[in-house]
Amino acid sequence: MRYAKCIIIPDDAGLHPVDRRIANRPDVSRELLHNVNLLADESIVTIYQFSGDRGTLESILEESPMVHKYQLSGVDDAIHAYMHVEADDRLVSLLSMLKKFEFIFDTPMEFMRRGGLRVTVIGDVQSFQEAIPDVPDGIRLKLLKTGSYEPATDRLFSQLTDRQQEILQTAVDMGYYDVPRAVTHDDIGDELGCTGGTVGGHLRKIESTLLSQIVP
Repeated sequence: MRYAKCIIIPDDAGLHPVDRRIANRPDVSRELLHNVNLLADESIVTIYQFSGDRGTLESILEESPMVHKYQLSGVDDAIHAYMHVEADDRLVSLLSMLKKFEFIFDTPMEFMRRGGLRVTVIGDVQSFQEAIPDVPDGIRLKLLKTGSYEPATDRLFSQLTDRQQEILQTAVDMGYYDVPRAVTHDDIGDELGCTGGTVGGHLRKIESTLLSQIVP
């Protein structure tokens, strides 16, 4: 079993008109896409994770004629949204391609700061090669790496935002989690160009996210 880690890059701000409206609002951030399914009528159901202003997000979903229904829930700073939206040709084509070649998304998928969606697709080598010509117009794929699929570590790490991954990787590399501890929050902040307080806040959120997935 193989995986391909890549970034899906739409020519505009999002993969779907509703996604684009949210992407264009500075007070709401798309963080993770926990699931996306193409239904028999070619409508789409998704589970997003957002951060930012809940009222703005509700207004967008209420006003969009393409949203059939939605539900929001939140814990701390995260807003989780279940959405059932009307079909969009480009996204339908992308999901149909994945179904045709029997690919599986390893979730969650992470939204990048510049608008792409970082995904891990599981399948076989031949299918990856055959699928490239079927990528729909208006979407580019940037391949990051391929390899044998091992789910546990990548799944946990992918739940962190791009910035959180950078801070955690730097903390580990500099020896923050060594015994005895080799560096302080301020040392890591100096390396990353931010304050020690910012580093400490991010590490607490990172540890909360990862430990809640490990401890039963």
